[in-house]
Amino acid sequence: MAMLSAAASPFCRPEEDPFLLLESSLKAIERILQLRRGLPLRRTWIEQPYGEEEITRLEEEVMPAIQGCLARIEELNQRLLAEQELLQRCQLEAERRALA
Repeated sequence: MAMLSAAASPFCRPEEDPFLLLESSLKAIERILQLRRGLPLRRTWIEQPYGEEEITRLEEEVMPAIQGCLARIEELNQRLLAEQELLQRCQLEAERRALA
């Protein structure tokens, strides 16, 4: 699901793109769950680790919701990209006709 790019942009900094941050958060959650599989997930504010209920909510509710949102954003991005490419082709064609 390689959707968004953290490449330099003239439009905004990567940390200003909420969907890029969402994708990054999803990857971080997936990484934590993989690395800590079978081990307690620690909380920052108390010694009591997260339990099965919290982990299950991440896996069954939060992560699928983020994935669904990012998939929809990718669909919208692909549509915008296609429109942009069509506009560029039309502009090139108009320039070509003006020179002919």
